[in-house]
Amino acid sequence: MAGSVSRLPRDPGPAGWNALLPDAAVPVHQEGALNADWLVIGAGFAGLAAAYRLAQLCPGDRVVVLEASRVGEGPAGRNSGFMIDLPHDLASDNYGGALEADLAQTADNRRGIALAAEMARVYGLSAEAFVQSGKINGAAGPRGDRHNAEFAEHLQAMGEPFEMLDAAAMKDLTGTGYYTGGLFTPGAAMIQPALFVRSVAGGLVSNRVLVFEDSPVTGLTRKNDDWIATTPCGTVAAPQVILAVNGHLQSFGYMPRRLIHVFTYASMTRALTDEECARLGGAAVWGLTPADPLGTTVRRISGTGGDRIVIRNRFTFDPSMEVPDARLTRVGKDHDRAFADRFPMLGSIPMEYRWGGRLCLSLNNVQVVGELEPGLWSACCQNGLGTARGTLAGMLAAEAANGVTSAALERMRQAEAPKKLPPGLIARAGAAARLRWGEWRAGAEL
Repeated sequence: MAGSVSRLPRDPGPAGWNALLPDAAVPVHQEGALNADWLVIGAGFAGLAAAYRLAQLCPGDRVVVLEASRVGEGPAGRNSGFMIDLPHDLASDNYGGALEADLAQTADNRRGIALAAEMARVYGLSAEAFVQSGKINGAAGPRGDRHNAEFAEHLQAMGEPFEMLDAAAMKDLTGTGYYTGGLFTPGAAMIQPALFVRSVAGGLVSNRVLVFEDSPVTGLTRKNDDWIATTPCGTVAAPQVILAVNGHLQSFGYMPRRLIHVFTYASMTRALTDEECARLGGAAVWGLTPADPLGTTVRRISGTGGDRIVIRNRFTFDPSMEVPDARLTRVGKDHDRAFADRFPMLGSIPMEYRWGGRLCLSLNNVQVVGELEPGLWSACCQNGLGTARGTLAGMLAAEAANGVTSAALERMRQAEAPKKLPPGLIARAGAAARLRWGEWRAGAEL
């Protein structure tokens, strides 16, 4: 079905995580006519995991990775940096779902995190880039406290460890008295997403694995036994291709009217001064997801680029996979309000970076991992967990293409296809209403 690619990625605002890092080397563009054993399209979490696993499984094969922009500038460098192991259903009240399904999802998420941890070890990544330090669900009132209590009961039924934090403990950790309680779970990894993907991409490059940046695929066609990917300056021919493009799977002609395209948004402060850090107090590094899934995520970071606070909230349904630049300005007002509510002791510290990032979801919360056509594999639709589920999807696609099976892969194979969406206007109105209602209901969590 592939042919001309209908649209190329467009991401709003600068990727703040990437902006903190030293300038990357001049990109290597794909040029001329190349032949490879494997072609991976996309150098985010899924694409890099696929390339890494292919290099392990096929040590004599040549792997080419094509990235439409710069590594770290796309969605992989625009998330909040949580690799979450536990259930994290954005459509639920408290992230949890059916017990058996959540046990399976947790096992699968942990397999993705384990591969990320392996890549971090192999390529010598720092704790700033990847550390399994756990995370907190922060509650900002009775509703959030109730969500955390319900989730704690669910975790207990799953046999998962957790720790409940009271308001005093939350203030000791975060420096702010905004939170009435918290639920700490130890299994999540915290990453500097741009540093992680840039480091892994750099580690992968060898005489067998080539990574080309600023090399978008504008066409993908089948010719004899090969797939031919066209870029602005050349072609790559390979018998096996892994599409690691998340929602842009539809741009290649697959899963029409089955994928939900959502943007979420973040702002990052300028570096805090020593006096501001002392005024804030609390720990120098922590990560907090909201007790309500549509609330505000907050991270305090310390490392490359100094001490900063990152605020992430708001979701918008955008089936075009593009948003107007003015959206960042409007959403930024919500970020400034959320920051001021939580950190009044810091005054009006300006945000240095604001950006948006794309999510891809399905109505029935399933991924698209498997063979689409002979030799063409998908590692897409991460359902809001792009770091863990994307890594898992890339790994499983590479394994499936090589006949390596696992319980996680069998679950993917047995899952139903993403459910069809209603017609365009109905889908747009319904999704917008659902998001507005969910954000209103989040109350103080937003």
